[in-house]
Amino acid sequence: MANEAPIPKKILLFGATGVIGKYILNALIEAKSSFEKIGIFTSPETVKSKADIVENLKTKGVDVVVGNVDSEEDVSKAFEDYDTIISALGRSVLLTQIPLLTLAARSPNIHTFYPSEYGTDIEYSPASATEKPHQMKLAVRKHIHENIDTDRLKITHLVTGPYSDLYIGKMVGAEEVGSFDVREKKAVLLGTGEERVSFTTMRDVGNLLVAALNTPFPSSSSSRILKVNSFTTTPRSILTEFEKQTNGKWEVSYTSLDKLKELEAKAWEEKSPIAAVYTLRRIWTQGGTLYEGRDNGKIGDPKMETLEEQVRKAVEIEVRGV
Repeated sequence: MANEAPIPKKILLFGATGVIGKYILNALIEAKSSFEKIGIFTSPETVKSKADIVENLKTKGVDVVVGNVDSEEDVSKAFEDYDTIISALGRSVLLTQIPLLTLAARSPNIHTFYPSEYGTDIEYSPASATEKPHQMKLAVRKHIHENIDTDRLKITHLVTGPYSDLYIGKMVGAEEVGSFDVREKKAVLLGTGEERVSFTTMRDVGNLLVAALNTPFPSSSSSRILKVNSFTTTPRSILTEFEKQTNGKWEVSYTSLDKLKELEAKAWEEKSPIAAVYTLRRIWTQGGTLYEGRDNGKIGDPKMETLEEQVRKAVEIEVRGV
């Protein structure tokens, strides 16, 4: 029988200044009364290049731990002052989590670990095992399954699906992979436009993670996978909301699923830096974000942002420059 983990109180975040890390850190700061300590682990280079950001975080009560993520000594020393590790490391450095997990499992202080799992479900179906963008996350999960005592180090995989902020807007230079151009009132819809996709806003990723931190870990589990999201919609519904908020019809074209697959294959063949985007959007168009139910209710059902709010943000960014 697995032992129930203590509630996380001393949180150390890796990748805090990255794409999703910023939102996670903001949510932690907003909920700081729930925690005894919030810290970030960052490099000397980041402290120098993002000095204003780092100093602002300090004024908000965030501890800044400076070190080399590849140094066992630096990481082990950092772990001494915390009980929970949250990773928001980006796609290119996901394998860095393997030594972090190993060190966390050895640490007498660390009892909870959240790997950087935010995004598309890497174990949605048998086909997921061969998807190219999933391989590093799958390697991290394999390491957890085979090498980590999850009765002692509690693991939560927070699977959020795609970030709506990065989908509901203009895709510059690759419009064929789905795009909503507010200024030109032009949209490129994937598939037939009616395929359902479950999205999570980047702000809600942080809110959902905080909710998970504050929810007791089930005593019957050694690890948990939480499949959460903000809302489920279709490209056509997104377009309809844009037309509503911009007071007019848009020019619409489509990238069929077959065409998307062709573009995906070409992107990988040509070693495009955004090849993974083609694959992920193909997965979403095929229904790879849909479940019978979501797990928001298991962590208190926190209030989520809506499609209307996300479109409003996109319009403000494009039209008003906010």
